[in-house]
Amino acid sequence: MPLAPNRLKIMKSVRLAGLASLVFALGACASSRMLDRTAYCVNPAALPQVRTFEQGEQAVRLRVLIYNVEGLPWPARRNRSDSLRRIGETLKTLRGNGSGPDVVMLQEAFTPHARDVLAIAGYANIVSGPGRRTNRAAPGAEIERSFEQARKRKKGERFGRFLNSGLYIASDLPLSVLAAEPFSQRACAGFDCLANKGALAAELSIAGVPGSLVLMTTHLNSQRAARVPLDRARKAHGYQIEENALLLSRVRDPSAPLIIGGDFNMRGDPARFEAFATAQPYTIVHEFCVSQPLVCAVKMSFDGDEPWLDTQDLQAFDDGISVRIIPVEIEAMFDGLNAERLSDHDGLLVTYELRWQASQPIIDQAMPLCPV
Repeated sequence: MPLAPNRLKIMKSVRLAGLASLVFALGACASSRMLDRTAYCVNPAALPQVRTFEQGEQAVRLRVLIYNVEGLPWPARRNRSDSLRRIGETLKTLRGNGSGPDVVMLQEAFTPHARDVLAIAGYANIVSGPGRRTNRAAPGAEIERSFEQARKRKKGERFGRFLNSGLYIASDLPLSVLAAEPFSQRACAGFDCLANKGALAAELSIAGVPGSLVLMTTHLNSQRAARVPLDRARKAHGYQIEENALLLSRVRDPSAPLIIGGDFNMRGDPARFEAFATAQPYTIVHEFCVSQPLVCAVKMSFDGDEPWLDTQDLQAFDDGISVRIIPVEIEAMFDGLNAERLSDHDGLLVTYELRWQASQPIIDQAMPLCPV
C-alpha cells in the first residue's frame, strides 16, 4: 500500500533533519489547537482586597506565577501527562484555599496535556499565544542578510513551524488579549525554529485600581539546545528581544504598568542579559529583591551575587503613570520544597504590591460579580 503524502513528507523530514524533526512533526497534529476561555462574571473571592494607607495611598497585592511546564511532545519527552495533571491539580487546590496565584503565565505548553493544566486548575479566563499557523503582523527586526542566508535545513531552520508558541496567561480576573505575535520566520536559530515561539500580551482589569495592568509572557531562543553555534543562537535571541520591544511599544499604553515574565533563556550569558536590559529597560525582580531586602522578602535560594544569571525564568516590571509596582515577595514553586518538582524548570512566584494615590480616578468593575 503506498504511503500517504503526509507520512512521506514526515519521513523525508526525518532523513534530512534527524530525530528532532520527527519529534515536532509527531506533535504537530495534537498541539496545533490552542485553549482559550472567557468568563462573563467575576468570582468575588478572586478580587484582591484594596487597602488604604495613612499617607493617602491605596494598594492591592497580586501573585504572579511563571512556569515552563516542559510540555514537549513524545518522543522528546515521555510520560509527561501525569506530571502535567498534577500541576493542574496543585493549582486547583491552591485556588480553592485562596492561596493560589492570581495570574499564571505558562511557557512550553505545546501539548494538549500541557495546555489543560489551566483548565484543570479552573481559571475562569485563559488566553493563548500564537498558534502553529499564526503569522507575525507586527513590525519585525531587520534580519542581517548573512544570518538569513546561513539557515540550515538539517538544523530545522527551513522546515516551517511544527508546534505552536506554547504560551498562555490565565486569571480569575478579567483578561483580554492585546497581541499574540510569533517572532519573524527568520528571527530564530536551530531547532527552536520548529516551534512558533513569540510573545503574548494581555490586559488585566482589577476593580478599584486606576487603569489596567499589561501582562506579557514570552519564550526566547534557547542556547545549546538549539544545536547551532552559540553566536548564532545569541544573534537570534537578540532579534527576538528587539521584536518584543517593538510589540510592547505598539500595544502598551505608556501610562499602564507592566509585568513581563517567561523563559528568557539568558542563564549564564551576560551578553544576552545586557541586550535585554538595553532593549527593554525594566526592573528585574531578582535584582530588585537583592537590592531591597527590607522591601522584598526572598523565600528561595539565591546562588552568587547575580542570581538573575542563574536561571532562565525571570519576571520584570515597569511602573505606570498612576500605579507603582513593588515586588514584596519572591519564591519558587514546584521546586521539590514548595510543591512537588514536576518539570525541568521551577515555577517562579512573585507577589507584587500595586500602589496609587487614593485621589486617582479608578475603573469600575469590568464584569459583573458572579452570584455567590
